[in-house]
Amino acid sequence: MQNIIGFHYTLKDKNGEIMDSSRGRPPMLILTGAQQIVPGLEKEIIGMKKGDTKTVIVAAKDAYGPVQEQLMMTVQRSQFPPEADLTVGVQFRVNNDDQQGIFTIAKIDGDNIHIDGNHPMAGKELHFDIEITEKRMPSPDELAHGHAHGPGGAHH
Repeated sequence: MQNIIGFHYTLKDKNGEIMDSSRGRPPMLILTGAQQIVPGLEKEIIGMKKGDTKTVIVAAKDAYGPVQEQLMMTVQRSQFPPEADLTVGVQFRVNNDDQQGIFTIAKIDGDNIHIDGNHPMAGKELHFDIEITEKRMPSPDELAHGHAHGPGGAHH
């Protein structure tokens, strides 16, 4: 049975440094079972009730997976369009193909451009401070659309 779960979160790395937070914004709303958050976090919040708080530690394998070395490569500057913004941190798709993953420029060494196709959080243990703000049955529209709707209906 699927549910709509609303929650506030603060995401920290293993050293306690805050990486993201929903505080000051509306709570995150998810439809359980729709793969909208990392599996390790969803598994932990499914059993929580409105008002519950919890610290959840999600191993890399249950979050964005391990770093995949085959997604890290070096290409030549000449493989990019002349007008391309080639600076560390820039993200791009190969041939603007939505079916391809997103790559990030990790390092530039002369004409060698080191790119990484891993998710930026791959290989990282994630620490979440969670507060459940809402838990309810999904509406027929939410089930049909495959995601939670905020106050007033669909927010696409």
